[in-house]
Amino acid sequence: MAVAVETRPAGAPARRPPDRFRAVASTVAAAAPAALILIVVVLWLQAAPAIRHFGLGFLVATDWNPVSEDFGALPGILGTVASSLLALALALPVGVAVAVVLAEQGQAAVRGVIGTGIELLAAIPSVVYGIWALYVLAPWSYLHIEVPVSERLGFIGWLSDPAVRSLFNAALVLAVMILPTLTAISRDVIRAVPRGLKENAVALGATWWETTWRVILPSARAGIFGATILALGRALGETIAVTMVIGNNHEIPHSVFQPAYTLASIIANEFTEATGTLYPAALVELGLVLILVTLVVNIVALLLVRSTSRDARLTA
Repeated sequence: MAVAVETRPAGAPARRPPDRFRAVASTVAAAAPAALILIVVVLWLQAAPAIRHFGLGFLVATDWNPVSEDFGALPGILGTVASSLLALALALPVGVAVAVVLAEQGQAAVRGVIGTGIELLAAIPSVVYGIWALYVLAPWSYLHIEVPVSERLGFIGWLSDPAVRSLFNAALVLAVMILPTLTAISRDVIRAVPRGLKENAVALGATWWETTWRVILPSARAGIFGATILALGRALGETIAVTMVIGNNHEIPHSVFQPAYTLASIIANEFTEATGTLYPAALVELGLVLILVTLVVNIVALLLVRSTSRDARLTA
């Protein structure tokens, strides 16, 4: 009985079976950008009346009058970006400092308690942060930060006119909310720095501060920038907590101590009351603008991360 044997030319590569896991993983991975595109398409269709009516002028207009159907997104854009960047400026030094301490060896019990406490901040609901900020943080900040600073430095325009509900207090609560993201990721990145770098620096006579500032942080800066991007994304999209303390004033603030508005807060406050055709469409267009602002900020941050990583490789 003859048996057929498959033969192939000498030197020809063996046929590999199809990688089904890779195909499934690629399909699942493609679902994320597909969902984003679907969301953008749906928002675009719902916002079409406002897009046709206002055009690009919607991005630079400052009025918001539902009675006359005159809408503009510029105060919301500036409030969103300003509160997020200010929160990042407040949280970044604290988050990196805590991450450096948590990444150190020794005193595991103390560091475990601190680390657990920081990570538990991420489990607190946004509305609880908002209530705490409204009744505790904002009044305390008004009495002990805004008023003293305004009295002494009020001649600087952006440090005048304090208010209990203000852009600064919204940034404070945002800084607390993004602290777990900054700390947890920065801690893991710092722990991933090769121990040999630290040991070599100590062997050469460097102090703990010199080793941390000149060796560990430069080696981990690309990962810290990545943590910063994630924290910034959380700050840009936060709604409830910010809505409760920012003041919800649809005007461009001239001081960080004045009330302001964010894109997410406008949508949350006014969507249930929107009537007609143009008003709801304008609110949906604010959602599109928020996605656009988040995309632009994250692209700029990613470019900075790549630049930092390239400089680190060249330096090494």
